[in-house]
Amino acid sequence: MQGETAIDRKVLRITGTDRVKFLQGLVSNDVARLPAYAALLTPQGKYLADFILSVAGDAILLDVHADLAAGLFQRLSMYRLRSDVRIEATELHVLRGLGPAPDGAFADPRHPALGWRAYSDSAGTEPAIDWDAIRVAHLIPQAGIELIPNETYILEANFEALNGVDFRKGCYVGQEVTARMKHKTTLRKGLAQVSASGAAEPGTGITADGKPAGTLLTRSGDRAIAYLRFDRAGGALRAGGADLRYPPA
Repeated sequence: MQGETAIDRKVLRITGTDRVKFLQGLVSNDVARLPAYAALLTPQGKYLADFILSVAGDAILLDVHADLAAGLFQRLSMYRLRSDVRIEATELHVLRGLGPAPDGAFADPRHPALGWRAYSDSAGTEPAIDWDAIRVAHLIPQAGIELIPNETYILEANFEALNGVDFRKGCYVGQEVTARMKHKTTLRKGLAQVSASGAAEPGTGITADGKPAGTLLTRSGDRAIAYLRFDRAGGALRAGGADLRYPPA
């Protein structure tokens, strides 16, 4: 085992006879096939929270970034209405690692490079794994960096490639906008990997020939995730003191 770690996540437990039906009408992926990566959107199709769903006996566990947990709990509770559904916060720790998985772990549903995840009553030890390098290499967004509540559209954030949206499952909150972006438009903006040479902080604006072309986000070595306007992204780009190139040089 290459290591395991407790990370800054919260786990909600969802129980009740309507738990699958309840989530199926809300989230972007098919809750009948778990584990799965999914998001809750606004009715306008904008991101509110992303999470990993898995089965634990007669419950569904929802693993979400700690900063989003309280708001997500409140919104899910609002949607509950008269459904036979109970939502509760747990004290479970989220563990992740690479290499052989421990008992009870499952493969991260977003990408094989992310290894395994597991839940435990106790925290694990911190491994020497460069998760940002993995995210940059495989264009995997993170809440609070590439994924901004009430701003991000999930198709611009690589959700389709990361198995985070199902276009055949039927209606869910924000489904109409998401489907229209998939079938009726060509994405003009979105996350992309760029090569980077020189100094620039995450959040620095990107320009092309002096015109705004996007934002530099997570960086690892000479590669970075950027949010780009694709019509301005060909050729040389600049962010602070860094020269960027898309596609990467």
